Amino acid sequence: MTRLYFLALGLTCTLAASAAVAADAASAGRLSAAQIAERNVAARGGLQAWRAVNTMVMAGQIEAGGKKNTALPFVMTMKRPHKNRFEIRFQGQTALQVYDGFQGWKVRPFLGRNEVDPYTPDELKSAAASAELDGPLMDYAGKGTQIAVQGVETVEGHRAYKLKLTMKDGSTRHLWIDASTFLDLKTDGEPRRLDGKMHDVAVYFRDYRIEHGLKVPHVLETAVQGVKQTHKITIERVTVNAPADDALFAKPQLASAQTARQ
Repeated sequence: MTRLYFLALGLTCTLAASAAVAADAASAGRLSAAQIAERNVAARGGLQAWRAVNTMVMAGQIEAGGKKNTALPFVMTMKRPHKNRFEIRFQGQTALQVYDGFQGWKVRPFLGRNEVDPYTPDELKSAAASAELDGPLMDYAGKGTQIAVQGVETVEGHRAYKLKLTMKDGSTRHLWIDASTFLDLKTDGEPRRLDGKMHDVAVYFRDYRIEHGLKVPHVLETAVQGVKQTHKITIERVTVNAPADDALFAKPQLASAQTARQ
């Protein structure tokens, strides 16, 4: 997650890398997209283990950006089928993003807004696409997702299968799977508009650890094309199947928009 793109290394290195990628692409045909997905599921703990998870809470630190790039404490609570609550605390205030599987709301006191605002149509679409608790390759066929191998690339020094995922609604995304561990290395995020132009976004996954029998990345870093500074999320605690009342995912009430106790 340090950078989205690497600097060119000169003509000789470029030609050598191109030859290596071509060779890897040829060998990539030995595994189908379905086989790669199957190995990814197994590497992350297995389909049955993930299906047994009804709730997951992750707590840690998220970089706020800016000159100081202060790290702020956060709590993210997920509940099946598609409920999500994300909280960030700063100077006694709590910012919220809540999605109940159909509707979403946000509270942004850091921006001087003491109101509960509904998600925009784009935010709803993004929330619906990213609210899965167990990831896009778990039971992908059952979700109506189609996957295809688009070759082999190098991601942060790792040989990785590049998969194209076509969702049930027709939207597409890409996912890079480590060719050795079969864990997720990288995915593309929602492009961002900066200075009137759209910039590609990549999210990198690192520091996998076993949590309750599941392989979970503990560092997620977002890089925006053309932007030097990245944003890192560090997960410090993972809780599985703790009770999470549906009221947590309902429209927030300002008087009670406080961090849920986990």
